[in-house]
Amino acid sequence: MITNRITNGTERVIIEDMLDHNREALIETVRGLTDADARRRLVTSLTTPISLIKHAAAAERIWFQRFWAGLEEFECDGYSKRDEGTFAVADDESLTDVIAEFERASERSRVIASRFDLDDTKDNPREGKVSMRWTLLSMIEEFARHAGHGDILREQIHQKGCGAA
Repeated sequence: MITNRITNGTERVIIEDMLDHNREALIETVRGLTDADARRRLVTSLTTPISLIKHAAAAERIWFQRFWAGLEEFECDGYSKRDEGTFAVADDESLTDVIAEFERASERSRVIASRFDLDDTKDNPREGKVSMRWTLLSMIEEFARHAGHGDILREQIHQKGCGAA
């Protein structure tokens, strides 16, 4: 269930709340789907409802564990390469498993982000110098976009009469 939003407070509190809101919105797009429906390929890309959650977990690890915390890939709690593998869901992973993975990655991201000020910066080979503020805002953008994708996929599933309510 999506929580009430914080609309007044410090910049940090508002940004972090907005990010958490978009994390929750993304999870809401898959709530109530069966595992089979969550895996349905309705577009030509690797995008499925479950793979959007899997990808979001990887994005958390890439930006917070790898980039900000400086961890090596083997030190991360899951896939953390910047490629299409972020959408790969193993056959034995359930929707519940993937949601839990995303929630764990998100919690670890919160802890890592809390160590930095919004104005702290690091050099990124693709984006150049980025701040923690930019990273948090970028994640808001990413998860909002994917929640929209998830809404559309869910709508397609329901129109075909194949999913849960």
